[in-house]
This record gives sequence, C-alpha cells and structure tokens, in this order.
Amino acid sequence: MTPPSAGHDSSPWRVLRERLPPLSLMGPFIALILACIFFSLQSDRFLSGQNFSLILQQVMVVGVVAIGQTFVILTGGIDLACGMVMALSSIVATKFAVDIGIDPYAAMACGLFVAVLFGCLNGVLVTVIRLPPFIVTLGTLNIAFAIMQIYSHSQTVSDLPDALVFLGNTFHIGETAVTYGTVLMVFLYIIAWLVLRETAAGKHIYAVGNNAEAARLMGISTRNVLIGVYTLAGLLYGIAGLLIVARTGAGDPNAGQTDNLDSITAVVLGGTSLFGGRGVILGTLIGALIVGVFRNGLALMGVSSVYEILITGILVILAVSTDRLSKRGA
Repeated sequence: MTPPSAGHDSSPWRVLRERLPPLSLMGPFIALILACIFFSLQSDRFLSGQNFSLILQQVMVVGVVAIGQTFVILTGGIDLACGMVMALSSIVATKFAVDIGIDPYAAMACGLFVAVLFGCLNGVLVTVIRLPPFIVTLGTLNIAFAIMQIYSHSQTVSDLPDALVFLGNTFHIGETAVTYGTVLMVFLYIIAWLVLRETAAGKHIYAVGNNAEAARLMGISTRNVLIGVYTLAGLLYGIAGLLIVARTGAGDPNAGQTDNLDSITAVVLGGTSLFGGRGVILGTLIGALIVGVFRNGLALMGVSSVYEILITGILVILAVSTDRLSKRGA
C-alpha cells in the first residue's frame, strides 16, 4: 500500500476548510449575523423588509465608495480624497444639468470625468513623483473641496431633471420598496469580485499589495497597476456621486465630509488588510452593512448617535489589531 505523501491531508476537516469562505470573510459575516440577532431582540421593527431596505439605502453611497477604497488599500495605499471627489463630481453633474442646461446624461458623464481625472492624478503623483498616498490624497482632498465650494458658491443645486434622480426611484419586491441604486451597488460588488478573483489584473493588484518589488521583478508593471487602480477608484467615486444625488434629490456641496473615514471603516471591518495584499471585496460590503446595521439598530433603540460613533471606533481598532496580530503570527 502506497503511503500518503508528506504534508498531504485528505481528511474531511481539510476538505471542509477548503470549501468554506476565508476567515477574513467569515469573521465579518458572523459579526453581522450576531448584530442582526441582537437588534432584532431589541426592536420589533428591525427585522421588517422595509427596515432592511432602508439600511441598504443608507449604505449604498458609502458602499460604492468603499469598492474603490478597497482596490486602493489592496495595493498598500489609502485614499483620503474619495468623499470630496464624490461630492465634487455630484456638483459638476447637477450644475451642468441645471445651470448650463446640457443633456442630463452628458452632465452625468462630465461629473464622472472629473472624478476619473482626480483618480488618475492621484495615481500619477503616487507612481511618477513617488509621493506617499496619504500625502497625495490629503492634498487632492483639499483641492477638490476648494474647487467644489468655489464653483457651487456653497449653494445647494435643486430642481434636478428626472434622469439625475432615477437611481433613487424604487420598485417593489412583495411589500418592500427597493431602490435602483441599491441594485446598482450590488451589481458593482459582483463585478469587482469577478475582476479581483478571475482576471490577471486582479491578481496583479494583490501581487503589488503583497510586495511591489517582487511584483516588478515578475514582470508586472507596478506603475500601470497603481495608476489603473486609482483611476478606477475615481470612476467609482463618480458613480457614488450620482447615487448621493439620486438619494437626496439635490447637489449638496456639504456632502462627502465623512465618507473617506466611513469607507475606510467598511474596508477594515470587512477584513481587508491596511497593509495591502489581503482581503475579499465582498467583505467590504459586509463591513458597510455592519456599520449600517449598528447605526440603524441603535437609532431604533433610541440611543444617541454619539454612541454609534463610539462603537464604530472600537470596532475599527479591534479589526486593525486583529489584522496586525495575524500578520505577526504569519
């Protein structure tokens, strides 16, 4: 009888482990389930379909911003400008449509172009001039904010064409109203998951995040990967800008103030390593939902919003600490 090869384990336990999702995804998912159970015991309204639809509406903007943030963090970077780029994109789209009177779809394209331009600028500054992503995006955050305030005169843009608010419209599944923006968010997560899991570009993103120098020696153009990632992130911020316009029905120059921190929170809670190279995009969606569930559940319990911020901060520290300890162990 031929003995099994060294290191080979064909036990049912190993087979089960290989079929289960990675721990970086299972941990946040378990946390989400436990949070839902807790809040369902605290409020009879929590488990209603309408309430879950409300949670999805509340997280869809940050959820889409967090997709772009995940791509950036997977490469070992960070993007502090995402919220301001999103807000500037929304102001450009709304003012072009209302004040200039151009076709709403052309106005949306202009807003997306501005967001892509900022993303590309971030990528070029990080790769060509070799500035730290933190410094680059901190600078472009202030640039985007200043341009937005100057261009909008700090005034909200209202009376928008129907095309600009379409994603805020709803359709019904049973008695539950679901927005088209929520469907778009889920669709974008599926696309991002396929890109990272099934394409060479996705594997290159992980490789650059794990070890940029080793990736370069393997023949991967780290410059092209990073510029592409920041540019793609910009496009996603532009889409999030359209979602926030659709949700609020206006172009708000005060939007996006905390979306950079909220998106980083979603990424970290979803199990993506802040040190790059490790993470699952679907975990980011779960992280965004964790934040949404906590805020919604505490609001239903009548708890002050200050405690929502406190609990979110504690969760972020725990998630980063766990990631740091697991990396040391590895």
